[in-house]
Amino acid sequence: MSRSRRAGRAGAAALLALGTLAAGGWPAATQVAPQPASAVSQPEGWDDELRLVEPVDLHPAPDVIEIELEARVTEVEIAPGRTIEAWTYNGTLPGPFIRARVGDTLIVHFRNALPEATTIHWHGVRVPNEMDGAPGLTQALIEPGGTFRYEFVLRDAGTFWYHPHHSSSNQVGRGLYGPIVVSDPDEPAGFGDELMLVLSDISLDADGAVAAGDSGGSFGDLFGREGNVMLVNGRVRPTLRVHAGKPQRWRMVNAARARYFSLRPGRDAFVRIGGDGGLIARAEPLAVLDLVPGERADVVFTPPFPPGSVVPLRWRPVDRGYGTVFGRSAEPILDIETVDAPAVQAPRVEGELRAIARVDIDHAVHHTLDLTIDRADERVEMGINGVPYWDAEPLHARIGETHVWTVTNDSTFDHPFHLHGFFFQVLDAGRVLEWKDTVNVPVGSSLRLAIPFDERPGMWMYHCHILDHADVGMMGHLHVE
Repeated sequence: MSRSRRAGRAGAAALLALGTLAAGGWPAATQVAPQPASAVSQPEGWDDELRLVEPVDLHPAPDVIEIELEARVTEVEIAPGRTIEAWTYNGTLPGPFIRARVGDTLIVHFRNALPEATTIHWHGVRVPNEMDGAPGLTQALIEPGGTFRYEFVLRDAGTFWYHPHHSSSNQVGRGLYGPIVVSDPDEPAGFGDELMLVLSDISLDADGAVAAGDSGGSFGDLFGREGNVMLVNGRVRPTLRVHAGKPQRWRMVNAARARYFSLRPGRDAFVRIGGDGGLIARAEPLAVLDLVPGERADVVFTPPFPPGSVVPLRWRPVDRGYGTVFGRSAEPILDIETVDAPAVQAPRVEGELRAIARVDIDHAVHHTLDLTIDRADERVEMGINGVPYWDAEPLHARIGETHVWTVTNDSTFDHPFHLHGFFFQVLDAGRVLEWKDTVNVPVGSSLRLAIPFDERPGMWMYHCHILDHADVGMMGHLHVE
């Protein structure tokens, strides 16, 4: 999936066409002709409540990022005067925001100061197999007090994240996750100032403490454990300051263990420009952005709200299976404060962004994967093709092969399907061409995924990214040789 730098420059030339900001124009109260957005900066302190901590780079070379990362239990503030005891990387929620460029080497000196074993999985990053963080497959568990050195080259531009891959629902649910952005200077520009948004939630009990990882028992396993407090960059309902009409580039990660995020920011406010595997082929205007666990989105947000207003961005319930929207209503997760200043006008993002070749499937190897739910000995047991991962035999692929996997969901819940180590293209009609590693498979549907196995032999995982579902069996192994 190598990036064509010349195609990126060509896409940049055709990227922006001047146009009105929104159908219907600005509110009647705005009488002054808008200024160009390039002449106006983001409001002072625009991202103060959302800024993430970045790690200290210990290496002098400009193309090497060397950091220390420690998993530990820490008191963190999620709202003014409100603290919880979370599991963190380097004491922050989310963990440190790792920024890099395509071709950089990332070295992470990891130490486990938790009360239980863990690993780190670099979600979406095309790492060597031994760096994938899958215990029992690619590395041994890192026990309390243990260390591990992760080192790999960041080969793709995009928005990625890192999290444990042991006792995943419990450890991610307690706060262990952090974002990674890999930039490419040859990509098109002009999308606006960047803002990293990590969407998540956490379960707190009546005393305000983080609930046990097995809360809800088999019911939690079946439905997935959505937290009762939603967080944006580790904060409860923070405020973002914007200038009407001034674009921002939002890089978004859904780091929740089970919650789907559905966002409707207002008319003509979102244009999607990227996803799991970097820029998509063409800009995609969105009225609604749906983001499933593990998935990422890169969107240009152009504030459509009148100057001097405060508008909440609301999470909206998503019907992801039986009973998941019953008795639920929209909840605010982020306040968008539009400064009291005349609106500005920005070029509209549209057209081709990146040249992506379609995967040739003429000689592909075909597999069918059925996502299944069953009960065993009064507990929920999930699997793929009727077999939980602890009893499953691995699929096999050879370097140079292309596979088409038909993933079928006849169960009673949606499942976000995630593949380690490789990107795929979804072949079903009606989708913008892009590279993905996580995709939702709705109830009663099938998706066809085209996967080129170009390199990096080893044992890889695939699983539902509702982490409770993965923990109770909906996971499999793939042997690439």
